[in-house]
Amino acid sequence: MLGLMQDQPLMISSLIEFAERHHGDGEIVSRRVEGDIHRYTWADVARRARQVANALDGEDLLFSDRVATLAWNGYRHLELYYGVSGSGRVLHTINPRLHPDQIAWIANHAEDQILCFDLSFLPLVQAVHAKCGTVKKWVALCDADKLPADSGIPGLVSYEDWMGAQSDDYAWPSFDENSASSMCYTSGTTGNPKAALYSHRSTILHAYAAALPDVMGISARDAVLPVVPMFHVNAWGIPYSAALAGAKVVFPGPALDGKSVYELIEAEKVTYAAGVPTVWQMLLTHMKPAGLRFSTLRRTVIGGSACPPAMIHSFQQDYGVEVLHAWGMTEMSPLGTLCTLKNKHLDMPADAQDAIRLKQGRAIFGVDMKIVDGAGKELPWDGKAYGDLLVKGPWIVKEYFKGEGGDPLVPDEQGRGWFPTGDVATIDADGYLQITDRSKDVIKSGGEWISSIEIENIAVAHPAIAMAACIGVFHPKWDERPVVAVVKRPGADVTREELLKFYEGKTAKWQIPDDVLFVEAIPIGATGKILKTKLREQLKDYKLPAA
Repeated sequence: MLGLMQDQPLMISSLIEFAERHHGDGEIVSRRVEGDIHRYTWADVARRARQVANALDGEDLLFSDRVATLAWNGYRHLELYYGVSGSGRVLHTINPRLHPDQIAWIANHAEDQILCFDLSFLPLVQAVHAKCGTVKKWVALCDADKLPADSGIPGLVSYEDWMGAQSDDYAWPSFDENSASSMCYTSGTTGNPKAALYSHRSTILHAYAAALPDVMGISARDAVLPVVPMFHVNAWGIPYSAALAGAKVVFPGPALDGKSVYELIEAEKVTYAAGVPTVWQMLLTHMKPAGLRFSTLRRTVIGGSACPPAMIHSFQQDYGVEVLHAWGMTEMSPLGTLCTLKNKHLDMPADAQDAIRLKQGRAIFGVDMKIVDGAGKELPWDGKAYGDLLVKGPWIVKEYFKGEGGDPLVPDEQGRGWFPTGDVATIDADGYLQITDRSKDVIKSGGEWISSIEIENIAVAHPAIAMAACIGVFHPKWDERPVVAVVKRPGADVTREELLKFYEGKTAKWQIPDDVLFVEAIPIGATGKILKTKLREQLKDYKLPAA
């Protein structure tokens, strides 16, 4: 016997319809590429998204045709999120920080039909447009009078000309909720990038889960600043969860320096922000010397890479901002875990609570996880055993677009598929995940594993260190030994010996790095993560000091 409930497919268009109907006057604030501040409402987003849908229909795009973006976080990008997916096409957000050759490869592999871009990326588009054979139309996200006259891009049109003349009368189509809605390519640190292809169903379920109180907890009382880019994993789903909740959204545009972000937080009374550690480091570096404080910011979600304990401590102790440590992947839409305390933790001493907050957190409903040894045997949740992390759930990929890379899933005894994350982790008895390393970055010394993340966290806890990256280098006796490359804070000084002594008592003696390498910069990838592959290449001729 089936239940007697209405059969309403889970559609992205339903989010913007809901936001328009129930939170129509909710504000959307954007710092534009032009530098000014743009304001309008969720009702305006819905109206203009319908115009986008009509414009796509006018281009005779087929169902599931791809529409690409090279754009910052802003209101026009948000309109494309809903107009493209809602009309049955697939929104393909491209990371502009990738190499131009990779961008051209990605656009061709995705078979993008239209590409919309912010004018700050005009030089990039000029470099790649002739190589993008499937793109039939190029749209500059600008007003008509800002369109460059001599762009060199055939048929270039302004976004406002392209969609502005369209009617805002549009009936969102209904179709299979498992249809593709959007896609995002991995950063491709090894080989060509691979695309995660999200569905309407997976996106809606992810938006629901992200808005839960123990996850992002976004509400209609929040003013949310997604610093995490819309061009990477849909800004962690915030453009969807914010519509679901009716929150005010504040988009930073291209100005991600500490001063600009701080001023926007204060001017727009932001209560909630989300971003990667590198952006928050710039923010804190700007604030501390000037003695600045937050007047409204209360929570921040930090993910993308492990958040240093010193950053969590600074946000919470110095500025009264709760840090929600999160973990996920492009292949997971991206949220997998988020760290909040349970009721039984509330009476714990502060240092015990802080030890929990340093972990990546508990799985959110919809995600299951386990750790396994090299033979695939599941390991206990005791906070000590560490193994390869596997996940499964309704917003986790089962395969990549066009079958790239083959079948990635690992079957269990029942034949169910688990996605291998490439992370090494522990899980404690309360279900809190702690990433100890990427499987390719863990350092194997004398048969024992050393967490490069732990080595890095200790280094950046030193007041003279701004950034650190730990890698393993060859050792004739121990196979590998850790060395740590560090960038000093401006005006600060510390010697190799002083930093190595700083490790004493904070980790086992055999885990202390064998050397400290002072560098001007540490290579950062397109998504803000440290590129250890490039660091290893830069240090390929390095030899450990004689014992």
